[in-house]
Amino acid sequence: MARVNSASAVFLATIPSPERGVWYLGPIPIRAYALCIIAGIILAIWWGERRWVQRGGAKNTVVDIAIFAVPFGLVGGRLYHVITDWWRYFGPGKNPVQALFIWDGGLGIWGAIALGGVGAWIGCRRKGIPLPAMADAIAPGIVTAQAIGRIGNYFNQELYGAHTTLPWGLEIYQRFDPNNPSIPDQGPTGVAFGHIPLQDSPVHPTFLYELLWNLAIAGLVVWADRRFKLGHGRAFALYVAGYTLGRFWIELMRTDDATHVLGVRVNVWVALLVCASAVAYIVLARRRGPRETPESLRGKQDSAEATTSDEADDSGSSEPKAAVSTQDESSTERKTE
Repeated sequence: MARVNSASAVFLATIPSPERGVWYLGPIPIRAYALCIIAGIILAIWWGERRWVQRGGAKNTVVDIAIFAVPFGLVGGRLYHVITDWWRYFGPGKNPVQALFIWDGGLGIWGAIALGGVGAWIGCRRKGIPLPAMADAIAPGIVTAQAIGRIGNYFNQELYGAHTTLPWGLEIYQRFDPNNPSIPDQGPTGVAFGHIPLQDSPVHPTFLYELLWNLAIAGLVVWADRRFKLGHGRAFALYVAGYTLGRFWIELMRTDDATHVLGVRVNVWVALLVCASAVAYIVLARRRGPRETPESLRGKQDSAEATTSDEADDSGSSEPKAAVSTQDESSTERKTE
């Protein structure tokens, strides 16, 4: 009896993994990872829109920019993943077509930000608004979207660390082909029949560490932006510096397969380089002065519409103003008489 209670206590002190990451609505697969990515994008756009308007920009501008940035970001994220983990898709026994299966997981945030930034630049050019100001507005939303995306990794049972005895250790299970429980399948479509622990279980939930870190960085960016009125891309650079600092130590804890450079995971090197670049940008961008004025965020079309509206108001109100002026003069003459 004591042995059973002891085992129960250990089990309750760990985090269980979901038994699957994909459900089916008839023939239609419902993928947790894809749902998390979509939810994160929606939140980032909604929050970015609110922050943009608060800074003086026009409504729906972030939505217009997202039309370019989101597709570019998804393509960039997948390209980075495929380039750095090419051995997953190319070589003997591999299926190169799976490199296109974005719904099965595998998005590199570095590629997503880089190519997504190109899409945002195109959108900002078309709208006539400064890209750094847009980046500042969407920064906390992006890092929060990344946190939501890590929940998808939890359902896919991926991105975890080494074995641990800590009370928040993550239980990972052997998954099998849903159509044939005798065939192992650790991919996102696998199902944990019987909840059989893998050899290293429980492990460090590095996905959870990054999720919590990202939420903390979102809070830091919001606080610093309000406190110091950050502008010219400094809020975005703060997000990048903070995120990559956390990604550095979290990446060192991960044990999943990855490409190595000089014996170190490639994402560790990238995190160091990007973090140093972001810190340098924060320092250099201070020379550009205070935050952008609201007028500079209106864009070409919005500024033209505002000018046209003002001219129409002036034209329509010119006669009444003259009439009021005449009445005031008449009143003054009567008082003088």
